[in-house]
Amino acid sequence: MAEYKNILVAIDFSSSVDEISRRAVAIAKNDNAKLTFVHIVEYMPPFMMGDEPVPSSSWVINEDELVAKVKTRMEDLLKNLNVESAEQVVRVGIPKHEIISIAGEKNVDLIVTGSHGRHGVGLLLGSTANSILHHAPCDVLAVKVED
Repeated sequence: MAEYKNILVAIDFSSSVDEISRRAVAIAKNDNAKLTFVHIVEYMPPFMMGDEPVPSSSWVINEDELVAKVKTRMEDLLKNLNVESAEQVVRVGIPKHEIISIAGEKNVDLIVTGSHGRHGVGLLLGSTANSILHHAPCDVLAVKVED
């Protein structure tokens, strides 16, 4: 089994975030590896009405606020996992593309992510985990999680 030096943990704050994170932390401790936790705030283009974007209203949160909230949640997660040193990356974009990009930038040798193991139509439509698995520049651990 490979000894990993640089592990990227792709999290989405679903109910399985603790399970995925614990698995990555255990591997990192075993291999004395560096951890980078990543969350991608999915890009949502402005709602269009005809040729004009609908003006933002009080119920729409801006990207900066969203990123700040995610950073706070990530800090809380790491504190709860007793992880003292891990890089934290929060970006806005398309998760499967950003995760692969960050993996290349950070020269990671393992990506840990969750997988719902969907079949049939769900598989045909694709998933973030499936895309990461097929395009990653390194090993991928897809932790099977329940919906």
